[in-house]
Amino acid sequence: MRNLLTVLTMLLVSCTGIPQGITPVQDFELNRYLGTWYEIARLDHSFERGLTDIRAGYSLRDDGGVKVLNSGYNPTKKSRDTAEGKAYFVGKSDLGRLQVSFFGPFYGAYNIIALDKQDYRWAMICGPNRDYLWILSRTPILDESILQTLISEAKALGFSTEQLILDSHS
Repeated sequence: MRNLLTVLTMLLVSCTGIPQGITPVQDFELNRYLGTWYEIARLDHSFERGLTDIRAGYSLRDDGGVKVLNSGYNPTKKSRDTAEGKAYFVGKSDLGRLQVSFFGPFYGAYNIIALDKQDYRWAMICGPNRDYLWILSRTPILDESILQTLISEAKALGFSTEQLILDSHS
């Protein structure tokens, strides 16, 4: 039983970790980050597979956490799929490192690794390893030069940028 608890604890910690050699943004301001973000690009994963026009909305929760509302258009069903979750800081609140849960007590990493600190117009997020990467923007279209700069930064950090899926918004 003790070994099982140790393994489960290690799995949960690894799900909220950050890849080696990657640092979350500092001087993060949650209130400026709240609101709607559009997914511009992502690495493929099952929970968004087949969806387009993906958006994330962030707002404050009464308990001090962040309400997360993700949605994407499902062309097969011809409707939007939505998922509501909650997020909390891992460590200091001025560090862009959160843990997010859509399924009860299970949390995943939400590491903000690049951010337009002047206007909070774009962000790059990774998960606990290099299999998860998102590029987000406040608008449905991100300036191509900014997008290419972020993709180059992600490639330099070891992400498989040739596998990025570019999202489209209606």
